Amino acid sequence: MIGPGTRLFAGTTAAMPGTGVRDDNAARPGPSAGHRFEHAIVLRDVTVRYGRRLALDRVSGTFAPGSLTAVIGANGAGKSTLLGAIAGTVRLTAGKVESASRERLAYLPQLTTIDRDYPLTVAELICLGAWREFGAFQAVPASLLARAASAAAIVGLDGLLTRRIAELSVGELQRALFARLILQDADAILLDEPFAAVDARTTSDLLALVTRWHHDGRTVIAVLHDLDLVRAWFPSALVLAQRCVAWGATEAVLPAMTA
Repeated sequence: MIGPGTRLFAGTTAAMPGTGVRDDNAARPGPSAGHRFEHAIVLRDVTVRYGRRLALDRVSGTFAPGSLTAVIGANGAGKSTLLGAIAGTVRLTAGKVESASRERLAYLPQLTTIDRDYPLTVAELICLGAWREFGAFQAVPASLLARAASAAAIVGLDGLLTRRIAELSVGELQRALFARLILQDADAILLDEPFAAVDARTTSDLLALVTRWHHDGRTVIAVLHDLDLVRAWFPSALVLAQRCVAWGATEAVLPAMTA
């Protein structure tokens, strides 16, 4: 069981919320009063190649501070590559990404990239969202454990903090990973297919948390496939096909998907 004195290390990055998201501001480990989010992300002719294959072709534009944007397009359109380029995990062939600070950015890759066999408890996974506060192989402060418990409660994981992540369902793991994002308290949040393979209730609760982040003024960018969901929840959209096909208000952009 994790407790004060337990030592952790930086591990995988992951994502998600779960059933029973609570609107409990007193327990919510969010930004302090008066915190301002001014994290704009600017793309300038961003180009990425994997060998001879062109993944992104001179993509330019700006994600305004506080915007909520869906990135959509066919398989192989470069959506995940774009998030990786913004996060700094994908090397650019040309162009550049400008942002206020990558330290204030949280990146959630696809669930399939998470090693579920790694010997971590739910509490340990959540605490890794704030590992910079205590450092690699350092003792976890008691205050951080309390925040991790609050984050777990927000996403509906009460009573599961000591469970191994290998024992979790897909939806429960999604919730634990989203609790980790809560602890990161980032200005900008990148989500790569956050609703993939999760049940409808988890998706609904995840959307509630994403919407709360948007209302807080955070910049949220999510790769999605469900256009009905995009239309209902995301005011802005970017259509990719290696290049930028359309970028703007969702209702104006979606016709480009069938053009």
